[in-house]
Amino acid sequence: MSTLPSPSIQGCGIGLRSQHFATIEAQKPAVPWFEILSDNYLIEGTVQREFAQQIRPDYPITFHGVGLSIGSVEPLNKEYLKRLLKLKKELEPAWVSDHLCWTSAHGYNTHDLIPLPYTEHVADHIAERILQVQDALGERLVIENVSSYLQFKDTDMSEWDFINLVIEKSDCNLLLDVNNIYVSAINHQFNAEDYLLAMPADKVKEIHLAGYEDKDTHLLDTHSRPVTKPVWDLFAKAVQHIGDVPVLIEWDNDIPEFSRLMQEADTAKKIQQEQLSKLVNT
Repeated sequence: MSTLPSPSIQGCGIGLRSQHFATIEAQKPAVPWFEILSDNYLIEGTVQREFAQQIRPDYPITFHGVGLSIGSVEPLNKEYLKRLLKLKKELEPAWVSDHLCWTSAHGYNTHDLIPLPYTEHVADHIAERILQVQDALGERLVIENVSSYLQFKDTDMSEWDFINLVIEKSDCNLLLDVNNIYVSAINHQFNAEDYLLAMPADKVKEIHLAGYEDKDTHLLDTHSRPVTKPVWDLFAKAVQHIGDVPVLIEWDNDIPEFSRLMQEADTAKKIQQEQLSKLVNT
């Protein structure tokens, strides 16, 4: 029987990064939950895994991965799933998430989140793979929309229609990355709010917020900057549409002091509370 507390997830969490292990251990900050990059914790006996075990009695955790390559045409990696399942049993996350993309082909890992052509055939393929993962994990997978910089000629529907189709066919849940919506909207010149409002609110388990870099010709999703005002504004609309769901601050490159991440989380909490208050009063 588990001795870990229930992984109840609410409020604004922070992505757990090794640069902050010492601060978290010393200060035990008032963070409602942490999200771990599960691929970095799959090997037993590492510092990362031991630290996650150490803090798990005090903090709920969610898993966020990049290794399922859910859009690939190669068979699912059974060894990867085996390790992920063992880690899940050990840390008891509130849920497991990964990205709606592919990351590997012909045995080669790109280490990038490669977008997909948006067609019904591809949606069928991905839904079948999600169902396999859900059978292995014994729970619904949470998939995240990715940012993109190219489009496929074979695409015959919008990204938001594609996401809805995948969710309908697989009965999975959604991790809505608001920053990714904005980045892709600017890169491909569509209306970010149209995308946002098309998302199935009852399927959204979590919202991600992060920062991008403006490269003049395009926006690059680097997770290396503070959240920008346009993304904060879109986040406010997301709360209006979706309601009260957990939010996470992602910062993966040029990682600042932990206190800076707490500032971002406080801003997210303030915006979320303001928008939820408006929903109650309408």
